Amino acid sequence: MPSRLAKKPIQVPAKITVTAADGVLSVKGAKETLSKTYHSSISIEVTPEGVVILPKNSSKLAHALTGTFAAHLNSMILGVETPFKKALILKGVGYKVELKGRDLVFNVGFSHQVTLTVPEGLTATVEKGVIRIEGADKQRVGQFAAEVRQVKPPEPYLGKGIAYEGEVIRRKQGKKSV
Repeated sequence: MPSRLAKKPIQVPAKITVTAADGVLSVKGAKETLSKTYHSSISIEVTPEGVVILPKNSSKLAHALTGTFAAHLNSMILGVETPFKKALILKGVGYKVELKGRDLVFNVGFSHQVTLTVPEGLTATVEKGVIRIEGADKQRVGQFAAEVRQVKPPEPYLGKGIAYEGEVIRRKQGKKSV
């Protein structure tokens, strides 16, 4: 039984072309082109009604992958239309970040600077302690945002560190005096 996502054909907007050949799924938009290899136990057919994802056999894996690739295809279509965005906020006295070419340089309370290179296909902007990451590939945007957050995760006592915009930091109470 294929997943609920894969039962219906996935609609493709007129400005976007989808091709599936030799185990590679490609989505081409006005500015971006995304490609992803897919498993041999599923078949992807591009029809005028939309893109149909079907299992080649009746294994549990094939049925699970139909839904997975339907979700991946939806994300790829959304990504080439409008880029995915993540924002991170720098909290802490003296914490700074600046963009030098394709490198993010962090001063976040260590004895040294931490440098992260922005991957190809992504753009990063920095303004007043807010880091914005944009890109067509949802997975890569989220992965790089997680790497940036990992430089200095928010700590529970003062809330200092790098946090996602809108993230609720679970706070702890400090020492109690007698």
